[in-house]
Amino acid sequence: MVLNKDKNLKIYYSIKEVAQMLGVAESTLRFWESEFPQIKPKTARGTGIRQYTEKDIEQLKVIYNLVKVRGFKIAAARKMLNVNKEGADRSADILNTLISVRDQLKDLKKHIDTLT
Repeated sequence: MVLNKDKNLKIYYSIKEVAQMLGVAESTLRFWESEFPQIKPKTARGTGIRQYTEKDIEQLKVIYNLVKVRGFKIAAARKMLNVNKEGADRSADILNTLISVRDQLKDLKKHIDTLT
């Protein structure tokens, strides 16, 4: 059996962890699972506990971008994913980059404020 030596690298994430990452309720993730066939988290045998992979999380980020950021209705977001998956992915990547830059700028501002 191969051991995971990098403790920061997880294979599976719980629904609670994923909901916190995206800033949505767990019920929202369950609803999206019923509406988007692309989202199929593994369920633990016997317990039914959802286990999300990095791939699942990336797909959820795309859906989040379409529904929560860009304001698409569920049917329109589903259609966008089916018709223009590459464009939806690119848009989510751009959004993630912008959020990262914003967070870095906030940190820099805090640092500058402590110096003055």
